[in-house]
Amino acid sequence: MAKKKKKRHIKKRQTGAFNKKKLKNVILALLYEEPAKTVNYKQISIWLGIKDIETRKLVNVVLQELNDDDYLEQISRGKYKLKAKTGTASGIVEMQPQGFAYVNSDEVERPVLVSSRNLNHAMKGDKVRIRLYARRKKHDLEGEVIEILERAKSIFVGTVQTSRNFAFLIPAGKVGFDIFIPLEKLNGAKNGQKAIAEINEWPANARSPFGKIIEVLGDIGDNNAEMHSILAEFELPHKFPENVNKAAEKIPLEISKEEIKKRRDLRNVTTLTIDPADAKDFDDALSLQKMENGKWEVGVHIADVTHYITANTIIEEEAQNRATSVYLVDRVIPMLPERLSNGVCSLRPNEDKLCFSAIFEMDDEANIHNEWFGKTVIHSNRRFTYDEAQEIIETGEGEFSEAILTLDKLAKQLRDKRFKKGSIAFDRVELKFKIDEKGKPLSVYFNEAKDSNKLIEEFMLLANKKVAEFVGKKRGNKTPKTFVYRIHDKPDPDKLDSLNSFIQRFGYGLQLTNAHTITKSLNSLLNNVKGKKEQNIVETLAIRTMAKAAYSTRNIGHYGLSFEYYSHFTSPIRRYPDMMVHRLLERYLNGGRSANEQKFESLCKHSSEMETKAANAERASIKYKQVEFMQDHIGKIYPGVISGITDWGIYVELNNKIEGMVPLRELDDDFYIFDEKNYALVGRHSNKTYQLGDEVTVKIWRTNLERKQLDFLLTQNEEINNFE
Repeated sequence: MAKKKKKRHIKKRQTGAFNKKKLKNVILALLYEEPAKTVNYKQISIWLGIKDIETRKLVNVVLQELNDDDYLEQISRGKYKLKAKTGTASGIVEMQPQGFAYVNSDEVERPVLVSSRNLNHAMKGDKVRIRLYARRKKHDLEGEVIEILERAKSIFVGTVQTSRNFAFLIPAGKVGFDIFIPLEKLNGAKNGQKAIAEINEWPANARSPFGKIIEVLGDIGDNNAEMHSILAEFELPHKFPENVNKAAEKIPLEISKEEIKKRRDLRNVTTLTIDPADAKDFDDALSLQKMENGKWEVGVHIADVTHYITANTIIEEEAQNRATSVYLVDRVIPMLPERLSNGVCSLRPNEDKLCFSAIFEMDDEANIHNEWFGKTVIHSNRRFTYDEAQEIIETGEGEFSEAILTLDKLAKQLRDKRFKKGSIAFDRVELKFKIDEKGKPLSVYFNEAKDSNKLIEEFMLLANKKVAEFVGKKRGNKTPKTFVYRIHDKPDPDKLDSLNSFIQRFGYGLQLTNAHTITKSLNSLLNNVKGKKEQNIVETLAIRTMAKAAYSTRNIGHYGLSFEYYSHFTSPIRRYPDMMVHRLLERYLNGGRSANEQKFESLCKHSSEMETKAANAERASIKYKQVEFMQDHIGKIYPGVISGITDWGIYVELNNKIEGMVPLRELDDDFYIFDEKNYALVGRHSNKTYQLGDEVTVKIWRTNLERKQLDFLLTQNEEINNFE
């Protein structure tokens, strides 16, 4: 009876509030109660009181993923059982500043504490097996690492320190160890230089791992060395192997007449590209023509990268490993060699180019009457920057103005329909730097999406959505074929509750009844905060409630866009998943059988991981430039808004969107306690409160470029400076 009561309790508490992460935890908790039981998604759904089809599908996806991750074993098709639980568990190491770690594992109910002496050389991010200790009353779960299953990394970037007989590499970030380098393995590195080291071994009794320098990046403070250092920190390459460049050079620019004959020829249709001013890789173009029936034919033309890069070649292997282009503050590290990304594949104006196209027949209200997918040849008439296209939209005048104005009108109608169906409107302002020839930041400015940006965005979303529907929608009793989807899970319900509590202090509120009311009230909130002092804080917290989008062959839809089917088809020059989508779409258009799901799921997982690394590297480069820019402003006073509260300090964002921290130890007028629930620091004696969203005045105190760290001090009654 006790077991049944617990199930009912979970059901009552959780129903209607499931996302993928929460479902995994609840399902494992249920199965740990009855470890011998074999279940399928229908039984789990009944246990949890799940009746809607969408969440039942999610249960099925979660069971498959738990099987992939070795928590469940598949007894027969669709039936799963918990793997035998022992006194061990596997999980990921999360290092703490004090030297100990927590191991996060779905096999136990909460993180397992591992002391520094019991880590046995495990490092941050490593996948390890731990032995669980018998729990002492009222204490954390504790354990020790008994096996390192998978190293998160063996290559580190840092600063070289040499002495007479040996050297060390001091890794960037909070790693917790230095790497011992014998002098004969310095590879020419000098004291104080930035370099990359590889760990060869870590003897059981040694305090530090042993390694060798594999690349010298340059001197500290040199812009190229610092940017390459950031790439190396996130295990991203900064150059192509010579054999890959040589292979790319052999790919011809010319298009044969035989190839053109195989394709739909659209070279006489008005075709345009609209891109950022500094773009060199044009992977999408739009065409427009009036049809005889009075409707519009809109073509979304995407560079046919997979025509040039075939499977099982070194260029393909390199693109697969990189998975994405990386965008740092001052440069792009392309996924493909420049001959391909900026030349052969790029849809440059006044050149015939090979494309994979999605073509739509639309009426004046942007309703779609017909669609077509296939290989084409195009000829771009004109390359526009976003600013040039924006000027035409605003003035109604300029070259190809009729085409741009028509596309803009159709895009706005597509956008309106999308938001009416539940898309969430996250329009964030992007921080940019003006940089001199040596990479030094001279000033800060903001990039905001205008109508010309949204025009392109809307047609790319349309193509991505329709390609995914074409392959993924079930027709009759045929099982959909394997495909690569861009998925986005529902928000974390606990984070939504916290957001709702926080925004009430500004007079806002969310309706959390169901998915529809959540998206509607989120959009209303984002619209209402525009132009107000709390805008950035509310937008940041709203984004934090959201799950991270990822790639998968198991479709669960895209919550943020409110699309049941969504993929990435439109950027194969800079994203490997788009290359996978092109290959699969071509295969199925030609009547091919369904591809191997396991193979593509593995590639999806790798692509998602590389996307995260690239995003982290981009953030690190922005943070570096922020700190570098603020070096010239030390001692000056600026207004700001509290953008983050932690138990080690207060984060403050200035009006130029640059963020720094006031260390907790510098708040010496009281003993402050971190109130996590209310995003606040509260003085124990004075009850003085610093809360997220509060306006404060700060002095720029100190900068640390090596750590990308910017520290402020709270101040008042002093003359405030302005940024030029």
